[in-house]
Formats: sequence, structure tokens, C-alpha cells
Amino acid sequence: MRVLVLTTDTLHHSYFVQELVSQVPKLHVILETTGVRPPFEVAHSFEPVRDQYERDMWFKGSEPSVSDFAEATTCTNVNDSEAVEAAKQFMPDITVAFGIRKAEPALIRAAGPRVVNLHGGDPEFYRGLDSHLWAIYHNDFRNVVTTLHVLNEALDDGPLIGIRPVALCRDMRLYQLRHRNTEAALNLMRVALEELQRTGHIASRSQRQTGRYYSFMPAVLKDVCVKRFEKYCAKLE
Repeated sequence: MRVLVLTTDTLHHSYFVQELVSQVPKLHVILETTGVRPPFEVAHSFEPVRDQYERDMWFKGSEPSVSDFAEATTCTNVNDSEAVEAAKQFMPDITVAFGIRKAEPALIRAAGPRVVNLHGGDPEFYRGLDSHLWAIYHNDFRNVVTTLHVLNEALDDGPLIGIRPVALCRDMRLYQLRHRNTEAALNLMRVALEELQRTGHIASRSQRQTGRYYSFMPAVLKDVCVKRFEKYCAKLE
């Protein structure tokens, strides 16, 4: 099986690729080096703590690149012509997008017969960016989930393949959330690959409703999320 991953060079994506490459015989990565920048401040103090936590948990304090674990094609924008050509040349059986900007039609067509996306949230309620944070902001902890869905031309609109709750526990902190989300994403992807290997297809269902679109969460609202997340987790058994 040939698997193509569309992603960026971050700690959690490095871990995702490291774990996935052990499951599939042929894996190639297209790495996007830039992203959409918001016109307001989004950085928050919990994020450097999150990064160090992930370094310690996954990599014994080091910070590897995605390309340390798999062959990679680097591009500025995942929709650039060199990325599209790399996808065509690799001829994947399945392509998974994880943390990239909106994919354009040319890339989707080049990415093979099955193109899926990992979304941090339930797109029937939260589409777009920072979906976990927006769910926490709204005290909607039942939608702190991870979703694997078919990637189509509309943002976060494709048929749902699977949804997994992100495992929260007593006294958990917000800086630990991305770690748990990545583990849930890996679980979803492994199940989908096993189904594809076994049956030749991956079952899905249409979304029942179109979730509200959310953009970047401003830094000042992340303060609220930190407090609400810790308050919720303090009450867990």
C-alpha cells in the first residue's frame, strides 16, 4: 500500500509520521512550510509548554523533523505545482491531510483515488481552525473529538469515516490536549488503513449538517480556554 501524507513540520506531525511509517510499506510526505497568518495575536503561553511536553513524551527531549522518518517533498504551499506533481508521481493508494491549508482541486485530483483529512473536532458542529479550542470555549466538551473524513473541495464537508473522543482525564492541562488528539488521529488512521487493506474500500457516511466555520482563536480567548479546560478536567473521575 502506498500512503501519501500532506502535513507540516511540527512535533505532533513528526510523531504521526514516525508511527504511521511502521505500518505501511511505502509512505511519502509532502511538507508545507508556510501557512495562513491571522491579522491578530494568536500565540499563547501554554503553547511552548505544550511543545516541550511533546518533545519529552515522544522524543526524549529532542525535536526531530518529519523528514527524519520518511522521504519528503518540501513546498511553500501544498497547492504549488511541485506538490501536485509529487503527488501524481507517487501514485498513492490513499492520501491523508493533517494540518494543512485548504486543498485546491488540482491537488485533490493528483492525490489519488482516496483522499482523507484529519480534523480536530466534529465538522458537523465545528469547521475550520482551532476546533478543539472553540468547543472548549463554548463549554462543549462532548465535541472535543477527532474526525477522519473524506477530503473534498468544500472545507471540512466530506463524508465522515470515523470520530473518536479525545481521551481527557482528571487534572489534565490544556498543553496536553494536542498529544492526546494525535494519538486519537493515529487510531483513526490505523483502523482506516486496516479496512482498506482488508476490503479494498473505506466506509463513510454523509454529514447530516454543516457545522459553523471558525477561524483562528485570538490569544485573549485562549486564556478562557485554559481556565475552562482545567475546571472541567478537575471534576473528572
